[in-house]
Amino acid sequence: MIENIHWLGHDSFKIDGEKIIYTDPFKIKKNDTADIILITHEHFDHCSPEDIQKVQGGRTVIVATAGCAGKLTGDIKTVKPGDRLTVSGIEIEAVPSYNTNKQFHTKDSNWVGYIFTVNGQRIYIAGDTDYIPEMKSLKADIALLPVSGTYVMTAEEAVQAALDIQPGIAIPMHYNSIVGTDADAERFKEGLKGRVEVRVLKEE
Repeated sequence: MIENIHWLGHDSFKIDGEKIIYTDPFKIKKNDTADIILITHEHFDHCSPEDIQKVQGGRTVIVATAGCAGKLTGDIKTVKPGDRLTVSGIEIEAVPSYNTNKQFHTKDSNWVGYIFTVNGQRIYIAGDTDYIPEMKSLKADIALLPVSGTYVMTAEEAVQAALDIQPGIAIPMHYNSIVGTDADAERFKEGLKGRVEVRVLKEE
């Protein structure tokens, strides 16, 4: 399954399983057609209308928080934490995503991460979040976790998140664009050595 996950930088991933799924398209380098686009929240580096258009086709379904809907066109389904839906046969859960010790992503904004099932694997993309109590109850086979600090959790906090979630594989994100460096991803990997397998993906 890991070979189906392509990191496009920041929080942007392309997952090509039964359907082609994009998360938070940003600085997209080539046009494509997604079956599903998942948007975690309305900040410009996550809800980028021009980048979404590069991967949006006539049948693309966009799943996004309410604040994003007005910026976008097409088939849009709005979600808040706790919502579950099935899109084109893909099960999707919206889960909480927020800051605990800063004000960039407040809990009352109702922004989200997602858990979605592809090829029988539950993939969790955390969105812009700190290490939050809800992570203790999340179940995922693959966890995509921010590691850069500043706007999201640090690499050390992301280690704690991974230990709570206990995925088969954890993948660092939200670095090398705007904030964060390769060193954050390496600290995350080192912190989980012998406990959770970490794959640091090359940006495509």
